[in-house]
Amino acid sequence: MFHVKPELGDSAAAVSQSPPAEAESVFGERLGSARDYWTALATAGVERGLIGPREVPRLWERHILNCAVVGELIGEGASVVDIGSGAGLPGIPLALARPDLRITLVEPLLRRTVFLKEFIDAAGLEVTVVRGRAEQPGVIQEAGGADVVTSRAVAPLAKLAEWSVPLLHEHGHMLALKGASVAEELERDRVAVERVGAGNFAVLECGAGIIDPPTVVLSAERLRRSERPSRRPKKRTRAQRRTEADQT
Repeated sequence: MFHVKPELGDSAAAVSQSPPAEAESVFGERLGSARDYWTALATAGVERGLIGPREVPRLWERHILNCAVVGELIGEGASVVDIGSGAGLPGIPLALARPDLRITLVEPLLRRTVFLKEFIDAAGLEVTVVRGRAEQPGVIQEAGGADVVTSRAVAPLAKLAEWSVPLLHEHGHMLALKGASVAEELERDRVAVERVGAGNFAVLECGAGIIDPPTVVLSAERLRRSERPSRRPKKRTRAQRRTEADQT
């Protein structure tokens, strides 16, 4: 069972625990479990250093709902791997909002995996926790072949793609929760992301009418080798070589 210290529970109670009205439409009959997750983050999550105390007043809008609405982009019954899951964001809100999804949380730090397993057991969720780094062969073997890989505030895009794409099957999608500068980040790192096998990029917004501002997500697809852009320099024709020689 998930336990929190009384003094932390009292502290959290100073902030209204009532979820916003929009939460009911997102979580439905699992709204009670979503409220329990809020409490876990606001108490044990703060105590164990998973969530900063200043984040408590905005846990619903900035963290829980912000993550749950990404379910709009994920197909029915999909397998989802959440890398660098930390306190379970976005994986646990997705599991609460979309019980049809098959979710695996990948997290290297022991104190975080303990928190995740405690909450998952208490909430009765069918979610798997894998302790390790996304790029480790054992993690790829255990969690790879996913339909979707999610992440939030894990790493710059180039490094994130290195970790995410190997966990996807062909035509699976990386969904990276990013900020408003995601277009600039994609422009900067596009070549590096394409190099690891991703393409068909799209910057999407989720949760319009539920949260303000909406969640910004970068979507990228793992392509087959035959579909990836060639990075080899094009061979010059004889005429082009002759012209270059004449110019020197």
